[in-house]
Amino acid sequence: MQLLKPAKIGGMSIKNRVIMAPLTRSRADNPDAVPTNLHVEYYKQRAGAGLIITEGTAISKQSVGYVNVPGIYSEKQVAAWRKVVETVHQADGKIFVQPWHVGRISHPDFHDGALPVAPSAINPNINIRTPFGKKTTVTPKALTIEEIRKIVEDFKNAAKNAMVAGFDGVEIHSSNGYLFHQFFSNCSNHRTDQYGGNIENKCRFLFEVIKALKSVMPEQKIGVRLNPMLNSFSGITIDEETTKTFDYIVNKLNDYNLAYLHLSKPWKESESPFAVHDLIGHYRKIYNGFLIANNNYDKDSGEQEVISGRADAIAYGRLYISNPDLPYRFENNLLIVTPDSTTYYTIGPKGYIDYPAFQQRSL
Repeated sequence: MQLLKPAKIGGMSIKNRVIMAPLTRSRADNPDAVPTNLHVEYYKQRAGAGLIITEGTAISKQSVGYVNVPGIYSEKQVAAWRKVVETVHQADGKIFVQPWHVGRISHPDFHDGALPVAPSAINPNINIRTPFGKKTTVTPKALTIEEIRKIVEDFKNAAKNAMVAGFDGVEIHSSNGYLFHQFFSNCSNHRTDQYGGNIENKCRFLFEVIKALKSVMPEQKIGVRLNPMLNSFSGITIDEETTKTFDYIVNKLNDYNLAYLHLSKPWKESESPFAVHDLIGHYRKIYNGFLIANNNYDKDSGEQEVISGRADAIAYGRLYISNPDLPYRFENNLLIVTPDSTTYYTIGPKGYIDYPAFQQRSL
């Protein structure tokens, strides 16, 4: 199988092309947002992946918008992540962390009553889980230029901390309607300064962050995640400028020696006249580097994508929740277990570390 053949991401060798996609699992249920021994076991169990990309990991208290997500901005968090990384490495795995700022996809409940921040003061009007139950988002505070610079610095510090923790690299979460995506999109960015108005300005924040990360880590340890055709989710709506914007981003990423570009196909096929329907094919023609494709692949469709050369590796999300030894199952045509969705965002070991590897299951 092509999926099971080794590859190189940046200067790093990976043992197969079955990537573990980032998955929010809400298990850091402590006041310091510190990964726990559950995280150590969870990622160790999945070290058979060619590369693990961690759950979205907060770069600051301001960046949080999900319950019980871990951070990478304090010494305690870095020390805890180091245990995760060392355990994955001992199991012959590779692991990137995914620094994250959700922007307006948050709520004052996460910020002691303060407003979430965003490029512009535009409410996404979606329902989210807060520490006090499900609530509707509010109109965020528009970021000042000085505040944007502070967030760039927060991403830089997160990358520095990732290197201290021993991670093999970082994946910038510029996707899925979060802060970077909010800058990219006309529906969420009405700025008239150097961060809005035209395509170059709307993308400036991303490339400032890449520049900042390059100052504290090797360029080839940086990955970028995009979901260009996300539509009618997380308050994002595509328009006549969306494809031009993401074409600009992907073309400009070719100027860097990055680890990879991680592309998510939209969760639902868009009926918008502005949608690109063959997302992977479209950006394979533009991007010159290592391309990871994501969303709703199974073994056969993932294998075909790699055989065709449209993608260099496939990221699997939900399948990795309930099949910790996914490459082994692919190789041996073994049962693929369906995950229990009721345990995706709960706390404790149930639905997190209690899915056995196939060899353990058959004992």
